[in-house]
Amino acid sequence: MAASEVPHLVTLEPPNLETQGTREQPEAPSGSDRNFGFLVHDVSRLIKRRFDRRARQTGLPITRRQAAVILYIARNEGVSQSEVASWLDMEPIALVRMLDKLHEEGLVERQAHKTDRRIRTLWLTPAARPVIERILIINQAIREEAFAGLPAQARDTVINILDGIKDNLVLQEEAADSSPAAAATPLVTVNGQVGILE
Repeated sequence: MAASEVPHLVTLEPPNLETQGTREQPEAPSGSDRNFGFLVHDVSRLIKRRFDRRARQTGLPITRRQAAVILYIARNEGVSQSEVASWLDMEPIALVRMLDKLHEEGLVERQAHKTDRRIRTLWLTPAARPVIERILIINQAIREEAFAGLPAQARDTVINILDGIKDNLVLQEEAADSSPAAAATPLVTVNGQVGILE
């Protein structure tokens, strides 16, 4: 292989948080990223499990995912089914099944869009209002369990850090969506540096 053909690593600079409108976060101790994704996944899984258990104990006939749909619709009445599917990162047919169940429970109505008959919009029924109150009570109880023993400042710090991480990842996704070539370029790690091979 000629010297000009040898691939070299082009390192990727982390995004400048100040210029992207996000809060700058303190650097994490070395090695803390080894289990980050698994830890976030485990916390999410345990929150879901706690919600499902509490919902069953209180006779609330919905799952955590169904509760997420109801809360999203409550904040965005008239939202389209496709937007909810995108937000939940689920296949539209799976969402349709879930909406069928919520409709059978008398919690959600689907209506035709005012100007586009292909689009179905989602609305809560009056019966959904007390369910939302119960969902919020369960969510608050789970938050209290999750943050038990932590000072209020630590709670705020965790939320702020996760918000910053989410903002960073959303920006990366938007950049990848606007540049298909960037999305298709695999990232590699060489000597602790993340980058792309050119």
